[in-house]
Amino acid sequence: MRVIVSGGSGLLGGALVDRLAALGHDLIILTRDASGQPEKGGPRVRTVEWTPDGQTGPWAREMDGADAVVNLAGAGIADRRWTSARKALIRSSRVLATRSLVSAVREAPRRPSVFIQGSAVGYYGADRGDTPLDESFPPGDDFLGQVCVAWEGEAYPAQALGCRLVIARTGIILASSGGVLARMKPPFQFFVGGPVASGDQFISWIHVDDWVAMMVWALTSASVDGAFNATAPEPATNRVFSAALGRALRRPSWLPVPGPALRVLFGELAGPLLIRGQRVLPARALAGGFTFSHPRIDDAMTTSLGR
Repeated sequence: MRVIVSGGSGLLGGALVDRLAALGHDLIILTRDASGQPEKGGPRVRTVEWTPDGQTGPWAREMDGADAVVNLAGAGIADRRWTSARKALIRSSRVLATRSLVSAVREAPRRPSVFIQGSAVGYYGADRGDTPLDESFPPGDDFLGQVCVAWEGEAYPAQALGCRLVIARTGIILASSGGVLARMKPPFQFFVGGPVASGDQFISWIHVDDWVAMMVWALTSASVDGAFNATAPEPATNRVFSAALGRALRRPSWLPVPGPALRVLFGELAGPLLIRGQRVLPARALAGGFTFSHPRIDDAMTTSLGR
């Protein structure tokens, strides 16, 4: 297959590109600055510069004859404090990138047959308590919920253009480098780690290897379409998650971090990302026969940290 990946230089995109290249597929990574990207993946991977502004450009010619598109582009949710300008960028970077890709599909003489659209479990809203959330649940009305609604909505026209559309609502990624563990490890390494706020809020997580495997499954399985929760089948409370991290690092996990302190440090984003929770289940992936290699938090945490 020839696969176009936007956001292919990030944590998830990079892992997916590496896996697809190892399987013998040809990859085209769309990036805002091709000159600043390191060479990776060998001759099967090319980097092409694009401007995801809602329009097409010279990069769009790559769509002609491509077999699939994987759209992971968007400004980082937790990279910076949420100011009005940052929130506008989080939304516009996702909406406009998706609009550009769908426009390129529309213009292509030979269109791809598969369009995988990134999304997030933030779709369901940030304060769902312990309610099990499968793909049938409606979106939340908070900021992240409405961002995901707009993000996903821009991809739906791809269906009318003949693409099999898959929407991946991704949870917290467990990976050896980058992601949430890179931020969580330091306090534990200095013996001051522990649960956040009450510790009862659920974290819907997935090991990066399972996420990559799910995307390969979605690319290559003709029966897979629509929205899928890309999360492990056993969400963990923050207390259980923190204890698993402590065990993997061989450190205690007894010192709680109070919610007010998190709000001082992180501002508005502390609520949806750290203090409130979601219990999201991968019902459609399990029903479709997908098998997780790391379904339980202790194994996933240990392997993510290379222990």
